[in-house]
Amino acid sequence: MSTDYIYDKEYNKIIFSQYEIAQKEYENCIFNHCDLTACNFTGVHFVDCTFNFCNFAAAKIGHVGLRNVMFNDCDFTSVNFAMTEQIIYEFNFKNCKLDYVQFYDLKLRGMSFTDCSMVAVDFMQSDLTEALFDNCNLHLAVFSDAIANKTDFYSSYFFSIDPEKTKLKKAVFSQENIKGLLDKYEIVIK
Repeated sequence: MSTDYIYDKEYNKIIFSQYEIAQKEYENCIFNHCDLTACNFTGVHFVDCTFNFCNFAAAKIGHVGLRNVMFNDCDFTSVNFAMTEQIIYEFNFKNCKLDYVQFYDLKLRGMSFTDCSMVAVDFMQSDLTEALFDNCNLHLAVFSDAIANKTDFYSSYFFSIDPEKTKLKKAVFSQENIKGLLDKYEIVIK
């Protein structure tokens, strides 16, 4: 099956069907208010693309390539990123809903999550070195066996991270959110 190449195109308020985007490469494209929940992402590559107010909730995004992709105000509830193509990839999130998302065993070095809801996100065994969590709700997020060296948690909240199970060398925390590192000890902080 040949791969279609789409360059510099803008998509507005489109509900994509199951195979409409399969086996295509999109470069420098913008997606606004689109629904991609039913898509088959096999063989799809997004390069230098931006998604604004798009819905990916529960989408099966395995085997998609994401290179320099920005997601703004998108819904990724219950999406599993663990099967995304991991060769030369980079994607960032701003004001997105990432509740119940799985980033299991991914290299997320230097990625940014800004103003995101990340309830019960799975970061087990992920490399979050130098990642930025700027004002994110990390309630029930799982960081077991993750590497979070030099990761910035300064303005994020509701997290509980076990420093004995997560590498946190030079990670940044505020005085107010440091209690998230002590939860397992059931210490009362006043």
